[in-house]
Amino acid sequence: MSLALPAGRLIVSCQARRDNPLHGPVHMGAMALAARDGGAAAIRANGPEDIRAVKAAGLPVIGINKVFGDYPVYITPNFAAARAIVEAGADVVAMDCTPRPRDGEAPQVLIGRIREELGAEVFADVSTFEEGIAAADWGATYVATTLSGYTDDTQPRPNEPDLALLEKLATRLSIPVVAEGRFNTPEHVRRGFEAGAYAVVVGTMITNPREITRRFVTEGVPG
Repeated sequence: MSLALPAGRLIVSCQARRDNPLHGPVHMGAMALAARDGGAAAIRANGPEDIRAVKAAGLPVIGINKVFGDYPVYITPNFAAARAIVEAGADVVAMDCTPRPRDGEAPQVLIGRIREELGAEVFADVSTFEEGIAAADWGATYVATTLSGYTDDTQPRPNEPDLALLEKLATRLSIPVVAEGRFNTPEHVRRGFEAGAYAVVVGTMITNPREITRRFVTEGVPG
């Protein structure tokens, strides 16, 4: 069976938080078009409105639905959040597959419901090797290193991508393992593929000019 996401390609995450001047579907739709023209093979986007906008680029879309509240898990934490982005056009549903508390179904239940009831592929965001193995056993289509460095179990957060986790998962699993999280340079992307990545996701360093500017100011401007 063919997969929605092509192998050996770059995926661009087009997201902007509410406090970002680029927040909203108009800007994210334009970002997706620019990413496509630059050679991206798929887009990761947040929320139904942005997903509808980025679909205009004609690329496969990994959809997430961030639901913020009193729980540490906010990336597509429940079935309603998943259904909303599939109805908006997401080809793949990305979800937090860590064991942390959430306002929704346990990840093993949610993976099954997304695949069986929505007919969508599941992109499992994990932070550790054990979480990746579990997500694969539960039926995830892809496992991604997205959350390494962003959970209590993976602190302190390094500045570099977690290539060790990527290589360990790629060696062990028979399903695609996607590299994501702090892949901030072309060299990082190349090393990700060398470590066994099926695809590599880049976000901030392509689609967040505010953070790119801050990095140049912080690291390059004297005084």
